[in-house]
Amino acid sequence: MTASMRGPGIFLAQFAGDAAPFNNLRAIAGWAAALGYAGVQVPSWDRRLFDLDRAADSDTYCDEIKGTLADAGVVLTELSTHLQGQLVAVHPAYDEAFDGFAPTVVRGNRSARQAWAVEQLLKAARASARLGLTAHATFSGALAWPYMYPWPQRPPGLIETAFETLATRWRPILDAFDAAGVDVCFEIHPGEDLHDGASFEMFLTRIGHHARCKILYDPSHFVLQQLDYLGFIDLYHERIGAFHVKDAEFNPTARQGVYGGYQSWAERAGRFRSLGDGQVNFRGIFSRLAQHGFAGWAVLEWECAIKSAEQGAREGAPFIREHLIQVTDKAFDDFAAAATDDAANRRMLGLDRG
Repeated sequence: MTASMRGPGIFLAQFAGDAAPFNNLRAIAGWAAALGYAGVQVPSWDRRLFDLDRAADSDTYCDEIKGTLADAGVVLTELSTHLQGQLVAVHPAYDEAFDGFAPTVVRGNRSARQAWAVEQLLKAARASARLGLTAHATFSGALAWPYMYPWPQRPPGLIETAFETLATRWRPILDAFDAAGVDVCFEIHPGEDLHDGASFEMFLTRIGHHARCKILYDPSHFVLQQLDYLGFIDLYHERIGAFHVKDAEFNPTARQGVYGGYQSWAERAGRFRSLGDGQVNFRGIFSRLAQHGFAGWAVLEWECAIKSAEQGAREGAPFIREHLIQVTDKAFDDFAAAATDDAANRRMLGLDRG
């Protein structure tokens, strides 16, 4: 049987909290399993669920993590360093806003915060290897994002310098993940320098098309940008290493469009929705990914401006399961196949006739 996509999985970041069953890995894994999820994507920064420092250096701890999940009836799909990856590259305009992603000791110190973030990614590479994972979810960070719209005019070389710097920062991290046998899957996401196909290609070129540089595909961010998310799969399927199943809708009005008019999430023309409540063509997405041989995890990332997290999680597992495709290993018309040989082929083509 040809390899097929796995699932359903669920990203635990949006559900972790101080109240049971969301305050420790054993309990939240049991909660996810009871809802029908087969895998969990774990946020590496949340010590209520996971200790990245221990995982980076201890096979015993990693075995405990895998055992805890197995006892609950789920497996680990990927680790996530979205928050730490964001801090690998931060434009000064966002220093204060992103300081909260880092420990107190490095806040207000840009170079120390960046060094901490890089070390976190290196630990995630080692931890992923110890846990037997093959893919990792993260953000690229951003230096050029404040200049996304070309007004005032961007001076020559500004964007090129930003991407060259970004590549310089990420190349040793990618090398560390390569040594660990793990792909780095950058979520293509507004607010990151890697926010669409063109920007991903700019980065990919500058890191020498590094084999470990992959994409975390999340169609919700493409809906909000009005990007062809099905065509994106056809273009970049060889680089897609992870998949967030998240819905969204875009309803432009006479008052606002893609940029949202500084409105709250519920009042924006483009907003995230629970699975099935938005406009994403998931049947098309699952079909395209299956066609191109994606065998990773389909992981729910719940974010919705209207529906509760509890309802979104409850509805997510059956939604994903209904869309999973078991890839066929034979042609549908095999029943009509007739035995033949080279001589028969030549006769059918008229090649042996005078």
